[in-house]
Amino acid sequence: MADNSFSDGVSSDSLEAAKNASNTEKLTDQVMQNPQVLAALQERLDNVSHTPSSYIETLPKAVKRRINALKQLQVKCAHIEAKFYEEVHDLERKYAALYQPLFDKRREFITGDVEPTDAESEWHSESEEEDKLAGDMKNKVVVAEKEAATAEEPNPKGIPEFWFTIFRNVDMLSELVQEYDEPILKHLQDIKVKFSDPGQPMSFVLEFHFEPNDYFTNSVLTKTYKMKSEPDKADPFSFEGPEIVDCDGCTIDWKKGKNVTVKTIKKKQKHKGRGTVRTITKQVPNDSFFNFFSPLKASGDGESLDEDSEFTLASDFEIGHFFRERIVPRAVLYFTGEAIEDDDNFEEGEEGEEEELEGDEEGDDEDDAEINPKLACPSEDNC
Repeated sequence: MADNSFSDGVSSDSLEAAKNASNTEKLTDQVMQNPQVLAALQERLDNVSHTPSSYIETLPKAVKRRINALKQLQVKCAHIEAKFYEEVHDLERKYAALYQPLFDKRREFITGDVEPTDAESEWHSESEEEDKLAGDMKNKVVVAEKEAATAEEPNPKGIPEFWFTIFRNVDMLSELVQEYDEPILKHLQDIKVKFSDPGQPMSFVLEFHFEPNDYFTNSVLTKTYKMKSEPDKADPFSFEGPEIVDCDGCTIDWKKGKNVTVKTIKKKQKHKGRGTVRTITKQVPNDSFFNFFSPLKASGDGESLDEDSEFTLASDFEIGHFFRERIVPRAVLYFTGEAIEDDDNFEEGEEGEEEELEGDEEGDDEDDAEINPKLACPSEDNC
């Protein structure tokens, strides 16, 4: 019997493949005639063709060569910018010396070592202006009440719990403070910022000055933040100004039984052979603000830190920067809460402005562009 699997020298499998190909072509033709599909494909092609990298790839070699030359110039600009920030650091050091006498007097008023004069204490608040406008009679009543209250009020020395109140007011700091840290922080008398000497690597030191207390013998606890103002050799275009790269703490000389950075726990152990059980005590790390002085070290051997360690280190750097740039220079405003209110109002203003820009549908693209904060402040370290 003749074999029916072949017809005119062509296998049935080949005929089936040809039939499937024909069906695929018909289906493709039908899909490509769908205007929605065509529009989606065109949009995707447009997006691909307009990416910067794809555009650069289409340029002639001679143009690419000139672009490389521009990148060389940009690297040189980054190195000049780094020198600029080094000089800014020198300028910060100069003006720190001018601020310090005022900060020293601030400490004397806080501790009560010096009582401010009437002229130094004079400050006209908005509420006082409103009282003045209310009339002479009201003023006389207010003055009489104040005199009576003053006679009864206690007169503590200085401004009690000044720095501790700042810790309590600022969320970034209050999150670090445990209940057992609070009695210690009430002995904090001053926080100072000291910049590195001329010719030395860029850095700054936070000094926490404590009065004699029952917890440790140190009068000053220090935290040193090391900075770098030079472009990364592997990625020079990422340079945006000085950055904190590492920090060193100090040893706290705790008095016996007063170390809040560790806690003692009891643990039962069973002997493998005899089966007897014994209870031992051991010390384990404890959450405390004073762990701030035993910071995680940045890896200097080229090994990358794990995600949790990187987050911890970044948070530490942020806190150090906040002490230097905000807390120390504007301490009284964080004590009263005025600086915190100003920060909140500023953030709300930014959000309102962004919403207004997004709602401007008829404006040009340039009008809708977000304002780059770096234009106003090239580096956070110098704001």
